[in-house]
Parts: sequence; structure tokens; C-alpha cells
Amino acid sequence: MSTLPHIRAEDVGPCDWPALCDALEAGHRGPEPQMGDTFLHRGGDVMLSRAAWIDGLGAGVKSVTVLPGNPAQGRPSVQGAMLIFDDVTGAPKAVIDNALITRWKTAADSVLSARLLARKDARHLLIIGAGAVADSLIEAYPAVLPGIERITLWNRSPERAQALADRHDVGVAEDLAAAVADADIVATCTMAKEPVLEGRWLTPGTHVDLIGAFTKDMREADDAVLTRGRLFVDARASTIGHIGELTIPMAAGVISEADVLGEFRDIVAGRAGRQTPDEITVFKNGGGAHLDLMTAQVILDRVRS
Repeated sequence: MSTLPHIRAEDVGPCDWPALCDALEAGHRGPEPQMGDTFLHRGGDVMLSRAAWIDGLGAGVKSVTVLPGNPAQGRPSVQGAMLIFDDVTGAPKAVIDNALITRWKTAADSVLSARLLARKDARHLLIIGAGAVADSLIEAYPAVLPGIERITLWNRSPERAQALADRHDVGVAEDLAAAVADADIVATCTMAKEPVLEGRWLTPGTHVDLIGAFTKDMREADDAVLTRGRLFVDARASTIGHIGELTIPMAAGVISEADVLGEFRDIVAGRAGRQTPDEITVFKNGGGAHLDLMTAQVILDRVRS
């Protein structure tokens, strides 16, 4: 009996961010994925399982636990793995560590949004957050958008922001409002349940990349961010009705489903996107399992090459 391959970060080496973004963009031009999410809760702890099937590519399910109290005990807050199935036979093909697949998928999803929606002359990236996602964004954004000349971090804990900034030789902001006003791209990657980004701080032409909120009670942006900007998502099926960033303001009547002007399939097909240099674009990174599956194929191809 053959052993199912278990793929870890050390098995694949560094990510080729432009190539991964190209693969995701190509995937959004392909067959419509089937997707389904399951959330289980124990107090503040969450178990999230996300499944997808894409005809011609295969099927996969990623299950992770999110325990916010773990870092205080020296453990990661998010742990899990993804199981990949063959599209033709249905047989399991591989297990991929969550830390690997989520790092690649999450950053590439966001950077692809900026490649398609941000102004072409964007130079200053502000990252709100100082965890693992922020670390990957510092690497991925300038790799895909070489025009990025300056990266600034802000975090509720200045010490954490400074520690991450020191590792990458980037700046740290003390005044969040001023940093947002000065940025061309603002990326949020926090565990916030109350907004940390205020729309009144945004200047015309900014691209906003909302990453952190992944449950119905989480959000990072206030109502003004969503009403000032033109709103896009990676996929309606994994964001509308699933994520507090959208469900909370929709329930309050601040925005409606019609205010979501497009998903990636619309953007890459030219049916939606930025219209003027001065408009604010807002992208919600939902990180659906279809993106995990597309990313998994890139990882499998890397291991086999």
C-alpha cells in the first residue's frame, strides 16, 4: 500500500509569486467551482472546513482550527491540513500542510487583486497587522508589483510591528490615520472583530485589500470604507452571507448585494474593475477553497518537477 504524500514548506522552497498569481488568474477563467464551508465553534475557538471541486482539476478539503489563545502559550493560532483528491478516480492524492497552502493562497489572492484593481503607479503599501499573513505580504507584494517602493507596518502592538519590520527592513507607522492617508494600497490582516480601518482616512485612488475577517462576527473596515469605495470580492459564494465584513453592514442596510460590483471571474473577463485613477477600490479576500485547490495544484507541480 502506497503512502499518501505529505507536503510541507521545506519540500517546495520559496514561492514564485508572479507565477502563482498567473495560475490563479488562469483558474478564474476556467470552469465554475463548487464550494462549501463548515464552521464549528467552541467559545472563541473555531474549526473551519472548506471544500471545493473544480472540473478538470480535482477536489480538496482544508480543515483548520483557529485558537486565538494559542500564541500566549507559544503555539500557532491556526493549524490544519488540506487533502487533495484526483478529479477522475476520486482517490486521495496528497496532504498539504495548512501553513504552506494558506500562506501562498492568501497572499497571492490579495496581490492578484492589487495587480488587477490598484493604480498602476501605486508605490506605498501599508499593512495593518504583524502576523504570518503580514510577513507573506511583505514578500509577495513587491514581487508581483515591482513599482512598490515603500512598505509600512502598523499593529496594535508596536513591538510586534517593529520585530517584523526589523526582519524585512521596512518601516513602522505610529499614526494609523496618517499612514492610511499616505498609502496607495492598504492591506488589513488582523483578527479584529471591530473595525480598525476608517473610511474617512482614505485618499482618492487608494486600493484597500481586506484579508483578516473570515467569520460572521469579524470585520476590519468600517461602513465608510465600504460606501466610499467600489466593492469587489474574490468569489461571491465564499464571501456574501459568510463573512462579517459584508454580512454585518448588509444586515444594517448600509450596503446590499448589488454593491458587490464583481468577483475575480468578472474582473479577469473584463466585466468589472477600476474605472478611474481617483476611485477607491475595496477588495474582500474571502480565501475560498477553490483558491486553495488552485494553489495546491501549483504546489503539486512544483514537487513533481
